Amino acid sequence: MSTIYNFSAGPAVLPKAVLEQARDELVEWHGSGMSVMEMSHRGKEFMGIAAQMEADLRELMGIPANYKVLFLQGGASSQFAMVPMNLLRGKTSADYVNTGEWSGKAIKEAKRYGAVNVVASSADKQFSYAPIQSAWRCDANTAYVHYTPNETIGGVEFHWTPETDEVPLVADMSSNILSKPIDVSRFGLIYAGAQKNIGPAGLTIVIVRDDLIGQAVAGTPTMYDYKTHADNDSMYNTPPTYAMYIAGLVFQLLKREGGLVEMEKCNIAKADLLYGCLDASDFYSSPVARENRSRMNIPFTLKDAALDEAFLKGASQNGLLQLKGHRSVGGMRASIYNAMPIAGVAALVDYMKSFEQQHG
Repeated sequence: MSTIYNFSAGPAVLPKAVLEQARDELVEWHGSGMSVMEMSHRGKEFMGIAAQMEADLRELMGIPANYKVLFLQGGASSQFAMVPMNLLRGKTSADYVNTGEWSGKAIKEAKRYGAVNVVASSADKQFSYAPIQSAWRCDANTAYVHYTPNETIGGVEFHWTPETDEVPLVADMSSNILSKPIDVSRFGLIYAGAQKNIGPAGLTIVIVRDDLIGQAVAGTPTMYDYKTHADNDSMYNTPPTYAMYIAGLVFQLLKREGGLVEMEKCNIAKADLLYGCLDASDFYSSPVARENRSRMNIPFTLKDAALDEAFLKGASQNGLLQLKGHRSVGGMRASIYNAMPIAGVAALVDYMKSFEQQHG
């Protein structure tokens, strides 16, 4: 079978080494007589897995001791509600930056719980850039500032961290977490669905500063209160155990491969290779402002949209899968998360050049 490269935006490609280890440990984990899928989440075996994965994540990201790491269900979309429920803390409004589909959904959900002040938006240019912070119109009395550092659909990424002084900064890092080093102490809360850069679908990670926990709005369901999960080490209910196990294997692999500094170097090299192909051609184009181009999700269009289906068919025949752009924007999209090898990007670039020669 020829090599297959999966460019899906999520659930996304996982490291081959992780899949092979999971295969080898599937039926019985480390002489326990059980698969991880069969373990009690309160048994010593799984408690050990959970403790190790948290320790590894804390080491990889440099998470300070005064932050809780929560392993939750419900996807990042549940956090659109959980964030205002927990972080309004007696205030009536929050600031949001609107840079595309996912930040827009977060804004819509937050409006159920308080007033939303959209401090900046890139809707004027079809969400093709990230507004500079000097253009933001923040409210001095806001409860928090929310932004989406990487818009998976539009391919727009902030390559800088906003400065919000004493106001908690909240980030939906679902599609670029672990892709580069960050200073966690500059954030009040970080959340991320696992199915892009961490592991399989079903797990959501929340990293939240201690002082932001325990002041949920009245009527918040027990399962939507961060304090519930912080007080119970994410074991209040049965967590997504197997997804946590796979995520733990990913964390261990990242540590072996040099951590997030090395991961960023690799991601820059992959992105430069693909953007270089786009920029060298008038047959393909990128809709995103150069300074805000995502390293994780790279949308592009063909000069003649009538060739889209032929491009996708040929790509599939060459083992390059899931390149169709999101239905809301069309075109193509290559998601090149941590687990995508540079050989996969090189294969895509070779195919793009060949297709252009045939149809350009």
